[in-house]
Amino acid sequence: MARILCVDDEPNVVKLKCAILEAAGHQVTPCVSAADAIAKLAEQEYDAVITDWRLGDASGRAVVQAAKDHSNMPVVVVSGYVNDAFQAAEPLADLYLEKPVNPEELVTIVNELLKTGEKTASS
Repeated sequence: MARILCVDDEPNVVKLKCAILEAAGHQVTPCVSAADAIAKLAEQEYDAVITDWRLGDASGRAVVQAAKDHSNMPVVVVSGYVNDAFQAAEPLADLYLEKPVNPEELVTIVNELLKTGEKTASS
């Protein structure tokens, strides 16, 4: 079971993503703003971050930056604005997925990134 921070400014979307990841056995913390996500990253350690790119008045870039500042945890951007996100300046997320994302695909990708991270950490 991994600790995952899930960020989306649409409450129904974040609830759905959390439910999908929880059903796969993960412990998921929901956030509906970049500021909330950045505060949670400073307070607690997570194994991965799943974030939208456009978060109301902020950018997912701030969440990606905060996550990468704290550790080498995988960060996945799930957004309708993947091209904007992918062309943004460093740091880059580990993966970019276009909304709507297939729930099984999201779980598979997150699990694979977590496995890769575990191998890197134990090397």
